[in-house]
Amino acid sequence: MPDTLPEPPLPRMHLPCLAVAILIMLGGSLNPFLMAGPQGQADHGMAFVLLIAMTAGMVRGVGFVPVGRIWRWLFSGWTCLLSLIAAAAMRFLA
Repeated sequence: MPDTLPEPPLPRMHLPCLAVAILIMLGGSLNPFLMAGPQGQADHGMAFVLLIAMTAGMVRGVGFVPVGRIWRWLFSGWTCLLSLIAAAAMRFLA
């Protein structure tokens, strides 16, 4: 049995996640009312899920894949997608 583990494949950039992260970053900077409620006050739940989507999208988008299972799941494209779905549900169903 060999003493070394096989080399994992090199991670590549994930352009859809990176695009989502950049769009959230620019959209939140140029129009912060995207993260506001109907009264114009800060909607902390919306900001939370959008910032999770942005963070996961940025980490996965640049090609970084964490080694730990929990971290890999938290910074995955699936987390980005689920956070975007939650943000859309909060915006359009509330």
